[in-house]
Amino acid sequence: MKRLLYLLTLASMAIGAGAQTVEMLPFGDFNSWITRDIKESHLLGGEWKKCYAIGPTATIRGDKPYTNSGGSPWASSNVMAKPAGITKVSNAVYPDERSAGNRCAKLCTQMENCKAIGFIDIDVVVAGTIFLGKMLEPIKSTSEPYKKMEMGIPYSKRPKALRYDYKLSIPANGQITRSSGFGKKKVTPGTDKAEVFIYLQRRWEDADGNIYAKRVGTGRELLGRSSSGWVNNHQLQVNYGDITGKSFYKKNMGLIPESKSYYAKNSKGKMVPVKEVGWDDANATPTHLLVMFSSGSGEPYTGTLGSTLWVDNVGLVF
Repeated sequence: MKRLLYLLTLASMAIGAGAQTVEMLPFGDFNSWITRDIKESHLLGGEWKKCYAIGPTATIRGDKPYTNSGGSPWASSNVMAKPAGITKVSNAVYPDERSAGNRCAKLCTQMENCKAIGFIDIDVVVAGTIFLGKMLEPIKSTSEPYKKMEMGIPYSKRPKALRYDYKLSIPANGQITRSSGFGKKKVTPGTDKAEVFIYLQRRWEDADGNIYAKRVGTGRELLGRSSSGWVNNHQLQVNYGDITGKSFYKKNMGLIPESKSYYAKNSKGKMVPVKEVGWDDANATPTHLLVMFSSGSGEPYTGTLGSTLWVDNVGLVF
């Protein structure tokens, strides 16, 4: 009997040692959404358009610049734009019914058109994207896209992985289209991929208001094949410290080039680039968490039209 109890105790300890806990990100079940009803300018037809935000269930009517509300840490590529003072809605992220009473996020790569006869005619490729941070509205031009988004939220924990459910559909005979609204639309052979990443950074600010960061933890993957249905409890591992010498390391996991730096507000309230200057110690404590899901992985205003990524139940594994 004592031997049996001893073996049962060892078994329970082993199970406990392998157990995982999951900390859901706020609003990471995507069951509640804010619906924004915005009237576009008369030059564009003056129609009311819907623009969705991830947050507590609510409806906002009018062309009011949006900022995160209700404690939601999520922003998206859904924006109200005002190029040349013309109100235009861009929406590529939608709430979708996964099952009765159970919603998810639907991210689409699509073409947005802003056309007013004799005044402006812009076609822009938009990849549906959600991320932790803020989008700064109204968007007044397609130049310097990273300067219009504040990427990342304060965070000091060290998760083992990012866990989420996903479903992916990529057109079988897709092409890669680039259209930023300026110059000719460019179409090339190939297929874009969906992208997911989690970064942990340790940031600091100097006396002049410049923000720097070292990379504490890294997880990044490209999803390039349509799934046969939902893939549940998928995990993207977080690897700590300098990973450039690891067998799993890929170029897209590297430090963010200065030319493609994400932005954040400094202590003076000014948007400045966050310059990643190196890899941090593997045991370092982060100050910020960056998580992003996107239906495309190319440069801004580039993607395979029709690609769609569904995401649900986003959490952090410990």
